[in-house]
Amino acid sequence: MIKKLVLVFIAIIAMQSYGQEGTASPYSFYGIGSLKFKGTVENRSMGGLSIYTDSIHVNLRNPASYAGKNLDILNNESRPVKFTVGGTYNSTTLKSDTSKDNASSSTFDYLAMSIPMGDFGFGFGVMPYTAVGYKLEAYNDDGETISNRFRGEGGLNKAFLGFGYQISEGFSVGIDFQYNFGNTQNSTIEYVYDSEGNPVQYQARENNRSDLSGLNINLGASYRTMLTEKLELISGITYTPESNLSSKNQRSFSTITTIASGSEFALNTIESDLGDLTETELVLPSKLTFGVGIGQPRKWFVGIESEYLKTSDFTNALYSNGATYEDQSAIKLGGFFIPKYNSFSSYLQRVVYRAGVHFENTGLNIENESINEFGMSFGLGLPVGSFFSNANLGVEVGKRGTTNSNLIQENFINFQLSLSLNDRWFSKRKFD
Repeated sequence: MIKKLVLVFIAIIAMQSYGQEGTASPYSFYGIGSLKFKGTVENRSMGGLSIYTDSIHVNLRNPASYAGKNLDILNNESRPVKFTVGGTYNSTTLKSDTSKDNASSSTFDYLAMSIPMGDFGFGFGVMPYTAVGYKLEAYNDDGETISNRFRGEGGLNKAFLGFGYQISEGFSVGIDFQYNFGNTQNSTIEYVYDSEGNPVQYQARENNRSDLSGLNINLGASYRTMLTEKLELISGITYTPESNLSSKNQRSFSTITTIASGSEFALNTIESDLGDLTETELVLPSKLTFGVGIGQPRKWFVGIESEYLKTSDFTNALYSNGATYEDQSAIKLGGFFIPKYNSFSSYLQRVVYRAGVHFENTGLNIENESINEFGMSFGLGLPVGSFFSNANLGVEVGKRGTTNSNLIQENFINFQLSLSLNDRWFSKRKFD
């Protein structure tokens, strides 16, 4: 157990030291940032599919997964205690009608644990949920001088505690209690030039900060049954009701000067009175996910899943940044294949091979253009140590956005790594 916990902490330190920016997407300029958490590496390697649950992987999308069937190898007395930690390295090419640039970011994605308790089970953990990270510049009509510079950072995090209960052998339900917290910070500079077209020595910068917090719940159910001797049906559904985020807001104005490297130095700062906007409420939209799939236990699985978010209900009284919000939707298709899970002669036959695709309307509409995303993913589950522990590698390639209406298209590739570690804590004594 100690060795496994050491591995977890080493992984966290490595991921945190890799970089600080949670995203490099210009679309994180809108709302409370780009959605960061899309499931574990195992989920994302199957196109984001989250309906599949088993006894050796933590499913953070459906709290019903905390409960489940006890394992035969444990004499039907218990299930493993499960740990998981994951992170992502992202490389993105940003493309417009006139130019192209590259950006990258590295992030810690989640840390969680699931513990069985008979027919019950519970889980807890923490994850970054949205991320803000952009540096944008707008140019004057001459195409050479900067008119505005926008910068932002921060995001929303989730800490959760969930419970699951197995009602019958194939049917489980669960609930997650989630606490949302974090902050977003952004600044805007509107450049002023002298009569000769040179930037004046001192510029004005607007600074904004919002500290966010709020509670919400996530409900889930999972059902599985054998259709034939070898063929199994698996289905799942989750629902997150609409909730509110409390936002405590600050705004200030600074006189700044810049140096050749682009660094900004504030000479003096004046706090602004926001009045009724000092505290506001943001609406987090409701979310519904459901899916179904078939497969052969410990051999293969393929499934399809739909996701709907009532993003059109999102509001932010403090900022008006030119975007409108429409309902978000996604379709995910994926699965896995294991040549021979209990092979003694070949390591490669025990590897889990995963693949999937997803199509998503992100809910953002800018200049009457819906911002859509498409991605393909591939992954490997590599057995490590004992008791079905594994390291999971994933690669996701895709694109988001469009170059229409002077917008930006992101062509991205994500490299993902997670550790899924299992151990047995509870066992009945055979002898006194």
